[in-house]
Amino acid sequence: MLSKRIIPCLDVRDGRLTKGVKFLDNVDIGDPVETAKAYYEQGADEIVFYDITASSEGRGIMLKVVEKVASQIFIPFSVGGGISTVDDMRAVLLAGAEKVSVNSAAVKNPDIISQGAAAFGAQCVVVGMDVLKVGVSELIPSGYEIVIHGGRKKMGLDAIEWAKTVEALGAGEICVNSIDADGTKDGYELTLTRLISEAVTIPVIASGGAGSPQHMVDAVTEGKASAALIASIVHYGEYSITQLKEYMHGKGVKTRMVW
Repeated sequence: MLSKRIIPCLDVRDGRLTKGVKFLDNVDIGDPVETAKAYYEQGADEIVFYDITASSEGRGIMLKVVEKVASQIFIPFSVGGGISTVDDMRAVLLAGAEKVSVNSAAVKNPDIISQGAAAFGAQCVVVGMDVLKVGVSELIPSGYEIVIHGGRKKMGLDAIEWAKTVEALGAGEICVNSIDADGTKDGYELTLTRLISEAVTIPVIASGGAGSPQHMVDAVTEGKASAALIASIVHYGEYSITQLKEYMHGKGVKTRMVW
């Protein structure tokens, strides 16, 4: 059995670490490079960076932040936000990231997934999915809809069908973020996570809602996720990554321990 990964998520706006609830009311909470280094030293398996307003503001990617991070941490990290072409992907990878995450751009131009996988390998391409629970309908049979631009625009696209599509196009991993759960610390959206995990064969990262170590255990057991993305519970010092891993290990979840 592969170890379940713990992945801190750092949302970045204007070069600063920020955090909100349900994609709203973001506040500045520090320096992303220093925070990434601290999480690396605590035993994070990977780190994810999102420039949360790059797509909606039509800005480019944060290459200077990527370069600084690459000089400070020595675990895989991925970068998303403002990536809309294969050249953007190349720039991020050359700046030091191991993976690129596409979200809004992939919905608008699915070919970027297959193009990125062909150019750099599927293992480099992560598709982020921002998902809103909308109720079952003919258009959205699962009851979960894809939204883009930081949750601002509904796309009339069923989340489960989109997950199957991105896998077929060559994505190496999917990160499923529930907007309803984001920042609430009430737990992951386990039904959504499980539906997508069961619909594809590539790794699925659960995102949105972690508020306790048990929530992370639930994500990788009930939700069948390969990894749990975390933010608030480590950003605000409630738990260290070491403590989270020790808890999961104690619950019988295989994790990479740093003793």
